[in-house]
Amino acid sequence: MSTLPGYRRTAEGVDPPYGHGAYTSTHKRAPRLAPIRIAHTLSEITGPRLGAELLSDGDGDLTHFAGGEALGERIVVTGRVLDEGERPVSNALVEIWQANSAGRYAHDVDQHDAPLDPHFSGVGRVATDADGVYRFATIKPAAYPWKNHFNAWRPQHIHFSLFGPGFATRLITQMYFPGDPLLKLDPIYLSVPDPAARERLVCAFDIEATVPERALGYRFDIVLRGRVATPLERGLDGGLR
Repeated sequence: MSTLPGYRRTAEGVDPPYGHGAYTSTHKRAPRLAPIRIAHTLSEITGPRLGAELLSDGDGDLTHFAGGEALGERIVVTGRVLDEGERPVSNALVEIWQANSAGRYAHDVDQHDAPLDPHFSGVGRVATDADGVYRFATIKPAAYPWKNHFNAWRPQHIHFSLFGPGFATRLITQMYFPGDPLLKLDPIYLSVPDPAARERLVCAFDIEATVPERALGYRFDIVLRGRVATPLERGLDGGLR
């Protein structure tokens, strides 16, 4: 997300590898040779900027869609996007996508036999403010089976995508919920080598973000670089899982 020439990479051990033994679909798509680092071009690091100009009213509220209210537990997810110096990153485009309260995505590829919700699209976008703050109102997603191995279930999670000042700045990660018993069994979560870095993918309950009589609040700060950087997906498909 920096505007400096080129982008510094996160320290080894934080981001998951391209190929992870227990995550079977990475076996076919992970490179067998070390990637070649190519210097970023000026156009890659300066544009096109994707920010608040792409937003419409209600893009950050996933609890209403197609004229109705989504089913499930309403939650608020908020946090700050920060650089390695804990400085706020403003006007970053933050997008999320997720399964519904029954554990199914509103996407043709998802053939899980859980019910769809006609009033839940599962996608949203906002831009961070001057203090780097973002906020979504959404529905807590359910766990779902994903056929990676026998009796495999993905923990409850929300996918995050962040755009800075250019295409080369797109970052993808996942947010998990505290106390989920599936975390210790999930190959994607466990693909992050450092246990402390893994914990940074788990949001925290936040009573201050909770809306009285409507929605529980969760806080998930995203740190882009440095010793406490949020783990980011490298070479993973960023798809439904």
